[in-house]
Amino acid sequence: MTELVEFKEIEYQEDEVREMPSRNHSFVQTRIASLLFNDERFTPFVELSLDASQIDLSQFGLKAKDELIPDVCVYPSSVGFNDDDDDLKMLDMPLLAIEIISPRQGISDIIAKFKAYFALGVKSCWLITPAIKAATIYSQPNRFKTFSMDTAEVDTEVNIEIIDKAMDIHLPIHKLFKR
Repeated sequence: MTELVEFKEIEYQEDEVREMPSRNHSFVQTRIASLLFNDERFTPFVELSLDASQIDLSQFGLKAKDELIPDVCVYPSSVGFNDDDDDLKMLDMPLLAIEIISPRQGISDIIAKFKAYFALGVKSCWLITPAIKAATIYSQPNRFKTFSMDTAEVDTEVNIEIIDKAMDIHLPIHKLFKR
Protein backbone atom coordinates (compact mmCIF):
# COMPACT_ATOMS: atom_id res chain seq x y z
CA MET A 1 0.00 0.00 0.00
CA THR A 2 2.87 2.34 0.77
CA GLU A 3 4.32 1.86 -2.73
CA LEU A 4 0.98 2.78 -4.33
CA VAL A 5 0.74 5.97 -2.27
CA GLU A 6 4.29 6.97 -3.21
CA PHE A 7 3.57 6.29 -6.90
CA LYS A 8 0.44 8.43 -6.78
CA GLU A 9 2.36 11.33 -5.21
CA ILE A 10 5.01 11.22 -7.94
CA GLU A 11 2.35 11.04 -10.66
CA TYR A 12 0.53 14.02 -9.16
CA GLN A 13 3.69 16.11 -9.01
CA GLU A 14 4.55 15.43 -12.65
CA ASP A 15 1.04 16.00 -14.03
CA GLU A 16 0.08 19.19 -12.26
CA VAL A 17 2.15 21.81 -10.53
CA ARG A 18 -0.03 22.71 -7.58
CA GLU A 19 0.49 26.16 -6.11
CA MET A 20 0.63 26.29 -2.34
CA PRO A 21 -2.18 28.52 -1.09
CA SER A 22 -1.12 31.58 0.87
CA ARG A 23 -2.75 33.10 3.94
CA ASN A 24 -4.83 35.51 1.83
CA HIS A 25 -5.78 32.73 -0.59
CA SER A 26 -7.02 30.60 2.30
CA PHE A 27 -8.84 33.53 3.91
CA VAL A 28 -10.70 34.40 0.69
CA GLN A 29 -11.45 30.74 -0.04
CA THR A 30 -13.04 30.36 3.39
CA ARG A 31 -14.97 33.63 3.07
CA ILE A 32 -16.43 32.75 -0.33
CA ALA A 33 -17.49 29.29 0.79
CA SER A 34 -19.11 30.64 3.95
CA LEU A 35 -20.91 33.47 2.15
CA LEU A 36 -22.29 31.10 -0.48
CA PHE A 37 -23.19 28.53 2.19
CA ASN A 38 -25.63 31.10 3.60
CA ASP A 39 -27.50 31.18 0.28
CA GLU A 40 -30.12 28.42 0.54
CA ARG A 41 -30.09 27.87 -3.24
CA PHE A 42 -26.53 26.55 -3.23
CA THR A 43 -24.09 24.11 -1.66
CA PRO A 44 -20.45 25.20 -1.90
CA PHE A 45 -17.57 22.73 -1.86
CA VAL A 46 -13.87 23.44 -1.33
CA GLU A 47 -11.18 21.60 -3.34
CA LEU A 48 -13.65 19.06 -4.79
CA SER A 49 -12.38 16.73 -7.53
CA LEU A 50 -14.37 17.01 -10.76
CA ASP A 51 -14.32 14.17 -13.29
CA ALA A 52 -13.24 15.76 -16.57
CA SER A 53 -12.58 12.47 -18.39
CA GLN A 54 -15.26 13.20 -21.02
CA ILE A 55 -13.01 15.80 -22.70
CA ASP A 56 -9.34 16.00 -23.61
CA LEU A 57 -7.91 18.59 -21.21
CA SER A 58 -4.72 18.91 -23.25
CA GLN A 59 -6.69 20.93 -25.86
CA PHE A 60 -6.76 23.71 -23.25
CA GLY A 61 -3.06 23.37 -22.47
CA LEU A 62 -3.74 21.70 -19.12
CA LYS A 63 -1.42 19.04 -17.73
CA ALA A 64 -4.18 17.32 -15.75
CA LYS A 65 -5.45 14.16 -17.44
CA ASP A 66 -9.02 13.67 -16.27
CA GLU A 67 -9.59 15.73 -13.14
CA LEU A 68 -10.04 19.40 -12.28
CA ILE A 69 -10.09 20.78 -8.75
CA PRO A 70 -11.45 24.30 -8.34
CA ASP A 71 -10.69 26.22 -5.15
CA VAL A 72 -14.45 26.51 -4.55
CA CYS A 73 -17.32 25.15 -6.59
CA VAL A 74 -21.05 25.58 -6.17
CA TYR A 75 -23.83 23.06 -6.76
CA PRO A 76 -27.59 23.39 -6.34
CA SER A 77 -28.75 22.94 -2.75
CA SER A 78 -30.04 19.46 -3.64
CA VAL A 79 -26.39 18.30 -3.74
CA GLY A 80 -24.96 17.87 -0.26
CA PHE A 81 -23.58 15.26 2.07
CA ASN A 82 -23.93 11.78 0.59
CA ASP A 83 -25.29 9.36 3.22
CA ASP A 84 -24.87 6.31 0.98
CA ASP A 85 -21.32 6.60 -0.29
CA ASP A 86 -18.61 9.21 -0.76
CA ASP A 87 -17.70 10.43 -4.26
CA LEU A 88 -13.99 10.58 -5.03
CA LYS A 89 -14.71 12.55 -8.21
CA MET A 90 -17.93 14.34 -9.02
CA LEU A 91 -19.39 13.26 -12.35
CA ASP A 92 -21.92 16.12 -12.43
CA MET A 93 -20.34 19.50 -12.99
CA PRO A 94 -20.99 22.40 -10.62
CA LEU A 95 -22.95 25.49 -11.60
CA LEU A 96 -20.04 27.74 -10.62
CA ALA A 97 -16.26 27.22 -10.40
CA ILE A 98 -14.12 29.68 -8.44
CA GLU A 99 -10.35 29.99 -8.68
CA ILE A 100 -8.31 32.17 -6.35
CA ILE A 101 -4.97 33.21 -7.79
CA SER A 102 -1.98 32.48 -5.57
CA PRO A 103 1.02 34.84 -5.43
CA ARG A 104 3.16 32.66 -7.74
CA GLN A 105 0.42 31.38 -10.01
CA GLY A 106 -0.02 32.47 -13.62
CA ILE A 107 -3.35 33.85 -14.77
CA SER A 108 -3.09 32.01 -18.12
CA ASP A 109 -3.28 28.67 -16.26
CA ILE A 110 -6.54 29.71 -14.63
CA ILE A 111 -8.02 31.01 -17.90
CA ALA A 112 -7.20 27.62 -19.46
CA LYS A 113 -9.07 25.92 -16.62
CA PHE A 114 -12.03 28.25 -17.21
CA LYS A 115 -12.17 27.19 -20.87
CA ALA A 116 -12.28 23.56 -19.72
CA TYR A 117 -14.95 24.30 -17.10
CA PHE A 118 -17.16 25.98 -19.71
CA ALA A 119 -16.62 23.08 -22.15
CA LEU A 120 -17.78 20.74 -19.36
CA GLY A 121 -21.01 22.73 -18.85
CA VAL A 122 -20.17 25.00 -15.89
CA LYS A 123 -22.39 28.12 -16.09
CA SER A 124 -20.05 30.67 -14.52
CA CYS A 125 -16.43 31.04 -13.39
CA TRP A 126 -14.90 33.51 -10.94
CA LEU A 127 -11.29 34.61 -10.79
CA ILE A 128 -10.48 36.11 -7.39
CA THR A 129 -7.27 38.14 -7.14
CA PRO A 130 -6.47 38.82 -3.47
CA ALA A 131 -3.37 40.94 -4.25
CA ILE A 132 -5.54 43.66 -5.82
CA LYS A 133 -8.78 42.80 -4.01
CA ALA A 134 -10.66 42.08 -7.21
CA ALA A 135 -13.15 39.53 -8.51
CA THR A 136 -13.62 38.87 -12.22
CA ILE A 137 -16.81 37.09 -13.20
CA TYR A 138 -16.77 35.09 -16.44
CA SER A 139 -20.06 34.21 -18.14
CA GLN A 140 -18.16 32.75 -21.12
CA PRO A 141 -14.45 32.23 -21.75
CA ASN A 142 -14.05 35.71 -23.28
CA ARG A 143 -16.90 37.57 -21.53
CA PHE A 144 -16.12 38.93 -18.11
CA LYS A 145 -16.60 41.82 -15.71
CA THR A 146 -14.22 42.85 -12.94
CA PHE A 147 -15.26 44.21 -9.55
CA SER A 148 -12.65 45.83 -7.34
CA MET A 149 -12.23 47.10 -3.77
CA ASP A 150 -10.49 50.19 -5.19
CA THR A 151 -13.77 51.32 -6.69
CA ALA A 152 -15.59 50.60 -3.43
CA GLU A 153 -13.13 52.59 -1.30
CA VAL A 154 -13.01 55.61 -3.63
CA ASP A 155 -16.77 55.95 -3.79
CA THR A 156 -17.80 55.48 -0.15
CA GLU A 157 -21.48 56.13 -0.87
CA VAL A 158 -21.70 53.07 -3.12
CA ASN A 159 -21.45 49.57 -1.72
CA ILE A 160 -19.83 47.64 -4.59
CA GLU A 161 -21.32 44.21 -5.13
CA ILE A 162 -19.92 41.31 -7.06
CA ILE A 163 -22.74 40.51 -9.46
CA ASP A 164 -22.95 37.21 -11.29
CA LYS A 165 -25.95 37.51 -13.58
CA ALA A 166 -25.79 33.88 -14.76
CA MET A 167 -26.06 32.65 -11.16
CA ASP A 168 -28.12 35.56 -9.78
CA ILE A 169 -25.54 36.10 -7.04
CA HIS A 170 -24.89 39.48 -5.43
CA LEU A 171 -22.12 39.67 -2.81
CA PRO A 172 -20.71 42.83 -1.24
CA ILE A 173 -17.06 42.77 -2.30
CA HIS A 174 -15.79 44.01 1.07
CA LYS A 175 -17.09 40.79 2.68
CA LEU A 176 -14.60 38.78 0.63
CA PHE A 177 -11.52 40.72 1.67
CA LYS A 178 -12.32 42.20 5.09
CA ARG A 179 -13.38 40.67 8.38
